[in-house]
Amino acid sequence: MVKAYQKNEQLLADIHRSNVEDSNFRLWWLGQSGYLLQWKGKHLLMDPYLSDSLTKKYALTQKPHIRMSELVLNPAELDFIDVVTSSHNHTDHLDAETLIPLIQKNPAMRLIIPEANRAFVANRIRQAIDFPIGLDAGQHIEQAGFHISAVPAAHEKLEKDEAGRHKFLGYIITFGTWTLYHSGDTILYDGMVNILRKSKIDVAILPINGKEAKRKVAGNLNAKEAATLAREIGAGMVIPCHYDMFTFNTANPADFVLEAASLNQSYAVLRVGEKWSSESLRF
Repeated sequence: MVKAYQKNEQLLADIHRSNVEDSNFRLWWLGQSGYLLQWKGKHLLMDPYLSDSLTKKYALTQKPHIRMSELVLNPAELDFIDVVTSSHNHTDHLDAETLIPLIQKNPAMRLIIPEANRAFVANRIRQAIDFPIGLDAGQHIEQAGFHISAVPAAHEKLEKDEAGRHKFLGYIITFGTWTLYHSGDTILYDGMVNILRKSKIDVAILPINGKEAKRKVAGNLNAKEAATLAREIGAGMVIPCHYDMFTFNTANPADFVLEAASLNQSYAVLRVGEKWSSESLRF
């Protein structure tokens, strides 16, 4: 088991202690693709997976989801969340055991999802059909001071519903002078670099677990592809994700470090529960 950098009371204390009204923002890696963004007293969660629901679901199957990293937080302890984004319907990005307690503790919380997934989402989290805020690629919304724009994601293809709306999204989040890109699960697709380069991204959060047919799950960017994409879109910093959660579907972040360093691309590799601050981008 990969030990957390910090968890539970220690992690919560760090989050509260860091909540100051300055011009910088903070990120905490919560495992898999889950990140907590803190800026000027507001908190946005991206693709949180804070349970063992998949480990339990697949325990007696031929595809066991054996957890690699410690669980860092009980979602019921997070009573200060303003916005949550979900990039798609896979459970490690849309987890009922995480989202239902979050909604109970944060009744004013807004949940941003792909519009194509509305009915599925509402059913999974046991909410009214109009509870989530749906976006399609090219659409945007402002919530709690965060300007959230949806862009396509290909997991492993650009999949749309019968109305032509994307089922997989990434989100470009702008707040103050900062811009962050959370890709969700994706591989490279035609036009991706051009879409992202326009946004002058300060921090890109990208998966590195790659794709292997033997896993029998949809794949993602690998270490080289993630580092190269960050470089090509001009990201000030790239932070890897989607590894060290399940033994059958992971990657070695050391490979990503080598690739990013070879491209002279700034990067940060976090331990689960660890904080990163935008202060490191100030030159």
